[in-house]
Amino acid sequence: MTKSVFIAASERQVNKSAIALGVVELFARQVKSVGFFRPLVPSLTADPIATALIASGIISSRQELEASVGVTHDDWAADPAAALDVIVSKYTALAERCDALVVIGTDFDDLTAGTELDANSEIAANLNTPVIYVCRAANRSPAILQRMAEEALEVFEARDNQIVGIVATRADAAHVDEFKTALSKVRDVEVNVIPHEPLLAAPTVQAQFDAVGAELWRGKADFLTKESLQTIVGAMTLPHVLQRLPRQATVIMPADRLDLLPPLVMAHRSSTYGPLAGIILTGGFDIPEEVVNLLGTAEVDLPIGRTQLDTFSTASRLQRVQGISTSTPRKIEVARALFDHNVDEDALLKAINLTTSDIRTPTMFEHQLMQMARKNVKKIVLPESSDDRILRAADVVLHRRVAEVILLGDPGVISRRAAELGLNLSKAELVDPTDPELVERFAEEYAKLRAHKGVTIEQAREKLTDLSYFGTMMVHLGMADGMVSGAVNTTANTIRPSLEFVKTKPGVSVVSGSFLMAMSSRVVVYADCAVNPNPTAAQLADIAISSAETAVSFGIEPRVAMLSYSTGDSGSGADVDLVREATQIVKEKAPELKVEGPIQFDAAVDSVVAAKKMPGSEVAGKATVFIFPDLNTGNNTYKAVQRTSGAVAVGPVLQGLRKPVNDLSRGALVDDIVSTITITAIQAQTN
Repeated sequence: MTKSVFIAASERQVNKSAIALGVVELFARQVKSVGFFRPLVPSLTADPIATALIASGIISSRQELEASVGVTHDDWAADPAAALDVIVSKYTALAERCDALVVIGTDFDDLTAGTELDANSEIAANLNTPVIYVCRAANRSPAILQRMAEEALEVFEARDNQIVGIVATRADAAHVDEFKTALSKVRDVEVNVIPHEPLLAAPTVQAQFDAVGAELWRGKADFLTKESLQTIVGAMTLPHVLQRLPRQATVIMPADRLDLLPPLVMAHRSSTYGPLAGIILTGGFDIPEEVVNLLGTAEVDLPIGRTQLDTFSTASRLQRVQGISTSTPRKIEVARALFDHNVDEDALLKAINLTTSDIRTPTMFEHQLMQMARKNVKKIVLPESSDDRILRAADVVLHRRVAEVILLGDPGVISRRAAELGLNLSKAELVDPTDPELVERFAEEYAKLRAHKGVTIEQAREKLTDLSYFGTMMVHLGMADGMVSGAVNTTANTIRPSLEFVKTKPGVSVVSGSFLMAMSSRVVVYADCAVNPNPTAAQLADIAISSAETAVSFGIEPRVAMLSYSTGDSGSGADVDLVREATQIVKEKAPELKVEGPIQFDAAVDSVVAAKKMPGSEVAGKATVFIFPDLNTGNNTYKAVQRTSGAVAVGPVLQGLRKPVNDLSRGALVDDIVSTITITAIQAQTN
């Protein structure tokens, strides 16, 4: 039977969609298939909350918008009974496809709070779903919020709904405990309080422009999708405006006060005052030719719009513009972090009584990786801070608290670019690789380590201008626990410094690269898929042992299959003999390992084939670590599986080094970089 929960509120602007996102992700870590349902929406073809959840990538049932929504507000108003029949029918159909469902209640703009509350109560009762009630703490005392929650829950319980949790959002961080104490008196259910995060309610600049009928006059259209955290009227002299100028704010100013415009554009570019979100010029006045010419010669990315409205009307309208808390990737990441850090997930799952599945989906694995990394947080150096993907990934990693981050580069340049991208890197350590003291210290160490190769101190200083060498030296000296590079640099450039002075682990002859392959229901290891073209038998054995250690590091029981085109003693030839020899070496060097080889892929994964070809084996039919005989086979196989089965390939994970250094693809996405930083942090825990 599908397990479900109803996320309900009795008012707008409670960040309900952010809570729903958190619960969807929580469910996705426990069961294979999770969906969501919106019983009542303004439109069946365009619901922003449904669209955001589908776009988030965590809905595992390949859900489309049509199946995600019930009926419109107009349908409900015209005939509630008929609308309810449709809602129940659509919910039932979706439930048959999912192991768990999150139902997200109404968010009416045109009904009173009491009417909305009653609609939520009736729908939840007819769907027979337990309820998590969400309320807003902002601008309320704990006593008032307690009374409000009491009244709302009475409405739900009047229809025999089961309340399993209360979540208060947008709370003053200094009073979280007071709100929790007050709400705990309402019902004996799980209570969580989430601090206020201005970003979640922030509208986009485009939404602000639309609200006042502003047309883009100067700036980049792409910047219209950025969030505006505040509005300010720029009607003072410049010094007073600057004193009150918040970051990521939209400035409203009369179009006949253009003396402020050039300095505000400069303030936007300044690391002291910027970035701004946008500027809206009011009054509809013509822009003097002199100002047009001045800005025409400057590169302006800040969106500057013009409206016919006066300043007061513009400010009044913008105060009413609100954003959806899951409407942008940045908001989704912040919402995830807030839920993760402030909700007792185990207690909530217990209250909902969701049974955990024995399978291990990619979403479950991602969560497990984060939990593992958080147990002992490590510091990872990122040499390629000139790449926006690296900065965005660092922002995500810091939000998720899976690692501490060191960014190499000019601190001023990094800070300005982070501000322009709307990132919070305040907790990152910014290290200038031209710092004379560090350069000299690192050069002396490098020259000492490479003295046998005749490296001089001058040559060492020159080497350290390569940030891969600089970052690797930080790892070598213990200033960082690991390094991730390769978004800009080649694999060779990333690995070479490690081979020169970090070196391999004792008893390991070769560095290799494995992939953690997250299949639909389990995670396995493939190796070597990244480094060694034609390993010898001894190297292949080391790759197998290193891969087994990698499996253990990530919570996978190692059962090692030494792959070949022949199983057991059925074949012969140089290639098969090499795998057979490697298998014997593994058994001698690591007798505790469960290993089988040579073995064909089908015999390694299929229990029926295994029973025929290798009966009684501890590995055949249930292998978790797959060792390919050469790079050509390994690289092609992991890509074929990834592209045709929908598996998520995490890696490559470099194995065999004394300290973890991992390589990125130059086409890596931000999510790929985040995953690689996370696995590097986990590797560092065992070094």
